[in-house]
Amino acid sequence: MIHKIFPVGPLQCNCSVIGDETTHEAMVIDPGDNVEQILETVKQHGLVVKQIVVTHAHIDHVGGAMKLKHATGAPILLNQNDSALLKMLDVQAAWLGMAAPEKAQIDHDLADGDSIKTGNLISTVLHTPGHTEGSVCIYFAGEKKLIAGDTLFAGSIGRTDLPGGSFQKIMNSLHHRVLVTAR
Repeated sequence: MIHKIFPVGPLQCNCSVIGDETTHEAMVIDPGDNVEQILETVKQHGLVVKQIVVTHAHIDHVGGAMKLKHATGAPILLNQNDSALLKMLDVQAAWLGMAAPEKAQIDHDLADGDSIKTGNLISTVLHTPGHTEGSVCIYFAGEKKLIAGDTLFAGSIGRTDLPGGSFQKIMNSLHHRVLVTAR
């Protein structure tokens, strides 16, 4: 598995490029910004982007998704419970004093338990509401690798004070989805 992680955008969201070393198929997770850097990473490893996965609809995670879709033709995947938040990208941009990105058009819903296949790599979607209603984690069981979006950080959890956030829900997600699944 190729896994390149780098911070993108003014809020330094972690973007992941996941690639299959055999088939050279890839997914990009949370392309919040710096699409040129993402494309350069994909090119350096000889990868073809097959999916654009967004763990939740905060601007720092989804801001570059449409630009990446235009460059690669790959579909955008997001949990439908973040649809209302996705419609607020202009409001989110205003909070941060930045220009609003192109509104992302979601091609496929990421539902709890869905499998995402990229080449020979298979991951499972864990719906983990709390940071937002539609927050998801992506778990690669074969590699024992969890991409947590903003549900979980090293030494902390995602904030719950923004629209759609709930401390009770994020704690439930961590205890009953993440800790149970990602062992």
